[in-house]
Amino acid sequence: MQSRRGFLSMVAKQGGALWLAGIAAASRAAEPAPAPTPSLLPRLREVLDAVGKSAEVVTTPDGTRVMLLPYGGRVLGLFAPDSDENFYWTHPALESGETARKFYASTEWHNSGGDRTWLAPEVDLFLPAYPDTNTYWQPRELDPGSYKAVRGRDGLTLVNRLTVAFSRSGRNVALRMTKSVAPAPNPLRYERDVDLSGLSYAGYTQHTRLELRGERAKDAPMVGLWNLVQMPHGGELLIPVFYRSEPRVWFGEISPEDLAVQDRLIRYRMRARGEQKLGVRAVATSGRVGYLAGGGETTSLIVRNFAVNPSGEYVDVPWKDPDDRGYSTQACNVNSALGAFSELEYHIPAIGGTTGSARCDDTAQVWAFRGHEAGVLAVARRLLSADV
Repeated sequence: MQSRRGFLSMVAKQGGALWLAGIAAASRAAEPAPAPTPSLLPRLREVLDAVGKSAEVVTTPDGTRVMLLPYGGRVLGLFAPDSDENFYWTHPALESGETARKFYASTEWHNSGGDRTWLAPEVDLFLPAYPDTNTYWQPRELDPGSYKAVRGRDGLTLVNRLTVAFSRSGRNVALRMTKSVAPAPNPLRYERDVDLSGLSYAGYTQHTRLELRGERAKDAPMVGLWNLVQMPHGGELLIPVFYRSEPRVWFGEISPEDLAVQDRLIRYRMRARGEQKLGVRAVATSGRVGYLAGGGETTSLIVRNFAVNPSGEYVDVPWKDPDDRGYSTQACNVNSALGAFSELEYHIPAIGGTTGSARCDDTAQVWAFRGHEAGVLAVARRLLSADV
């Protein structure tokens, strides 16, 4: 285990890899570097096969292709029927077999990219010496975990059986996590007053489940699912809210120029150097968050649609205020030695402890559009907020 600063220092010293040189240059630039060229499906699949991390591609009835990577339990890619261009960020090391092999052979966290599932609370599971926050560690039992691809009547399911340690209670808890995907037809397909011509669409439904193994719910610490999508850096996150709500900053400093809080919408320009994170309370959030990126004829919009239940126990908390619960939605800007990407994050109410529940099931959609700016903005106004 090591400190976050120590981890970044070690990564920065490994200058032999081509992907790292690009990251280091971006972190030194006066302005954030432009987003890298999105990964293409055939090349990404070829590289993963070459390094023994083969992916599965699921094609839904509308032609959407979803790339599942059992290693790490990730939706690594999302592709429209007419394009091999990934909507998601993937690690630059996956651009070639040589750099991917070095990346996966390293002892550091293997953040391949895409849509991953973690667990909360972060202060228990990622800060092993909490309340000392100098040591940050991604539990390898969780990520990459030991996911197995299981084929059944409903398709492919990724299953991870793991035991995690809680820093505050000192408890070890055995869990089972599962992930699978299903179709998500274009939510605007029946809207006659929305012009979708010239726009590409891709989408999927993700089912995630968390279960306690061998322990009564009331005897276990509370623990919750936490889903995170990683997208190309430099776009704008759009969080619809029911009332004017100031986000809580988890870490880093967010410039007032990058954050606009309106009565019905929070806009967060994710372009700064370094690492910053914010959270928005469950009672304020609608259950949809969008991310606009690019421009002109190649504008893209990713929308995550998820259930918010303010009556549930949202257990992820700010590092310096562990009694401040109730946050459903988060965003993390990363432009550092870890890479250059933007994260859209949401939490699911916890199981265990006073909840009395030993299992939870979550269903959420991702809807992604790409095309000319005017059309994509019209979609954003319909799915997110008229204030976009």
